[in-house]
Amino acid sequence: MVNGASLVMPYLEPFLIRTMREALPQVSDAAVADSGRAFNTQEQHHYQAHRRYNELLKRSRYPELAGIEADMTASYARLAKRSLRTRMAYTAGFEAMTLGVTRWLVDYRQTLFGGADPRVASFILWHFVEESEHKCVAHDVYHALYRGGLASYLARVVGVLHGSLDVMWYSMRGYRVILKHEGLWFRLSSRLRLARRLGSFVRHVAPYLLRAMLPGHDPRQEPNPQWVDDWLAGHAAEPDAAVPLLDTRHPDLPVPFAHQPSHPTTRIPA
Repeated sequence: MVNGASLVMPYLEPFLIRTMREALPQVSDAAVADSGRAFNTQEQHHYQAHRRYNELLKRSRYPELAGIEADMTASYARLAKRSLRTRMAYTAGFEAMTLGVTRWLVDYRQTLFGGADPRVASFILWHFVEESEHKCVAHDVYHALYRGGLASYLARVVGVLHGSLDVMWYSMRGYRVILKHEGLWFRLSSRLRLARRLGSFVRHVAPYLLRAMLPGHDPRQEPNPQWVDDWLAGHAAEPDAAVPLLDTRHPDLPVPFAHQPSHPTTRIPA
């Protein structure tokens, strides 16, 4: 599931960056515009890291993933021709979904990442810590441009569904290819495990999407998991230090800044 989602990021996130870059000159609030530029910097680091990871996956084991990448290239090229309001609603909608995904990854981190490669676990959880850090940006930019009115509200609702379901669809296509390659797609035990994971994913993410579609929704109303706040506080205290890898052998997968693991450190882009 993680690999399937990773496949989407080098196509989704450049689209988000281009959309944000087009919107920012129209934003009069300097603080919101500054946050938008910081958002783009973080998203740039994300997709570049995902691209390197995906190339490793294709080169070492799953070359057939390239067919899905070609479809995403065409899909995001079509989406780029839509109005700025549609594209900003898509951006804000996807960002609303990431709050639920973060909660799922953090709440189930022991189950999902316990004993896993600490480099991959650290990479994925770092990404979603930063999703929490910039959770308000796309929402604020959208409302700075399209505040008020039924049309703006409805476009935002459609954006939540469009942005979320689009990414879920391509993620599912990705992990289906991987499971077929491994001979697991048609194995009942594998499909039951997948169903359990999908069930826990939906239980976490669906409430966030439903709240995001309500009038007056503000991502600030969604508290971060304590683990995320501890991660951000630890990084803020040592902004120039190398980030320790997560200790995936520890039963609680503690915040790397709060617990010095035996694994080596790596410099993760801020």
